[in-house]
Amino acid sequence: MLNVDLNCDLGESFGHYRLGNDETIMKYISSANIACGFHAGDPNIMRDTVKLALDHHVAIGAHPGLPDLIGFGRRNIEISPAEAYNLIAYQIGALDAFVKIEGGRMNHVKPHGALYNMCAVNPGLAEAVANAVADVNPELILFGLSGSALTKAGKKLGLKTANEVFADRSYRTDGTLMPRNLPGAVITEDVQALQQVIQMIKEKKVTTPEGKEISIQADTICIHGDGPRAVEFAELIFQSLTAEGISISAT
Repeated sequence: MLNVDLNCDLGESFGHYRLGNDETIMKYISSANIACGFHAGDPNIMRDTVKLALDHHVAIGAHPGLPDLIGFGRRNIEISPAEAYNLIAYQIGALDAFVKIEGGRMNHVKPHGALYNMCAVNPGLAEAVANAVADVNPELILFGLSGSALTKAGKKLGLKTANEVFADRSYRTDGTLMPRNLPGAVITEDVQALQQVIQMIKEKKVTTPEGKEISIQADTICIHGDGPRAVEFAELIFQSLTAEGISISAT
């Protein structure tokens, strides 16, 4: 039987500002990537989200981002590999403290937003991030864009890696994600997103907007928790994968 991890970026509220429906979406995922306070989240949100994940037996991962609350971590900021290393180590440590307090164990690390995309194509940043993960805890799984510089850097260090694909994002012919500011970058039609997910899992391919098929490895699938229909889509993809005979469990 085919198996895949279904992950979601959560804990992205901040203070009185609420984003997403974390408690409901936990029912349909196997891994939670929890914001660590730099692009979203705060200490209270972090701890509450850790509790939710443990209550639902969902694997916990750190979701470190660039220090850009206003831009939600989606704006490129020029940083050095040394800065990237420290950003990652700091944020993993912050979340891990709450995980330990609640009696849990951290499972993985997935960089967020612009930092994630930068690490996908910049070997220097990718190596810095992978080194930070390995130095903090070599047992952690490093999530990265399928076939990216980040997963390659992790493998080189002997880390367990998970090639990530996206249910609701379009791909360019080089395997990178189409920038969000371009038309068609975000897939809004459920049927199209589901077809893409099934193709990626079963055929290990994805079709670009130009109609070209490229190879892809789908170890873990990301669904976004901040959209207006996030919970509905999470339930739909969970049911659709189950109907296809694809089991869902953490990596």
